[in-house]
Amino acid sequence: MRVASMSTKDLQAEKAFLFFERKHCDLPYYRPAPEGFSMVGWLIVLAAVAVSFLVLNIVQQRFHSGFAGFLPPVLFVLIPLAAVATVAGAKAPSALFKPVGLRDIGLIVLFFVLNAIVTLILGAIMNSAFHTAANPATDMVATASRADQILFFLWSAVQLLGEEIFTILIFLGAMAGLNRVMPRKLALCLAVLLAAIIFGLIHLPTYQGNLIQAAALVPVRIVLLMPYLITRNIWTSTGTHILNDWSIFGLAAFGATHAG
Repeated sequence: MRVASMSTKDLQAEKAFLFFERKHCDLPYYRPAPEGFSMVGWLIVLAAVAVSFLVLNIVQQRFHSGFAGFLPPVLFVLIPLAAVATVAGAKAPSALFKPVGLRDIGLIVLFFVLNAIVTLILGAIMNSAFHTAANPATDMVATASRADQILFFLWSAVQLLGEEIFTILIFLGAMAGLNRVMPRKLALCLAVLLAAIIFGLIHLPTYQGNLIQAAALVPVRIVLLMPYLITRNIWTSTGTHILNDWSIFGLAAFGATHAG
């Protein structure tokens, strides 16, 4: 009877997952303590996430080139991870990071291609219907020296990891609250949407306050988040994000070199 009861419980747990999720491991942190964080713990973590973004923008105004360019993104990564460790112990941040296998690499490439298609379609629609602002980062990499271009690509990878930590912790924090009042599937979908909207809003300064461009980042962010939702491994969404942004920066650098 005990085995049958456990099987029923496991079956019910499986039904709470969306069809694309890997069911042998759940998302971290979002369940009530002691499995996950308390609500007070989440307030600390989310406050640190907000602080990390403010620190990134303030420090980046002074340190934005050469080896000094590593400082803002490193702080962007470390501040929220330190908060997670403070709330749940030194090993808690490791729940976000898992080894990357061949299947994960395949997902990174798959969602990079899918995101490129979504980005091209949205870009074509927006350029034909709205006035759009250029991303200043593309101008920066296009006009930089070869050495500075290499450093830019390296520290931008660290910043993109920080953006994944920022977005995923917001997603998990939202899910922690929503999962207490609604079914897990609905909580997950709404938490993804909320995290994607916030991701779009923080890019408003990048696009000179253009709300249309910020809104267009919402579906892009959802696609970028999918590898994490499938694998529970932040390296997969980070890898997809890096391939996406590096391809854009690479085309800008190539275009500038070719024009010269």
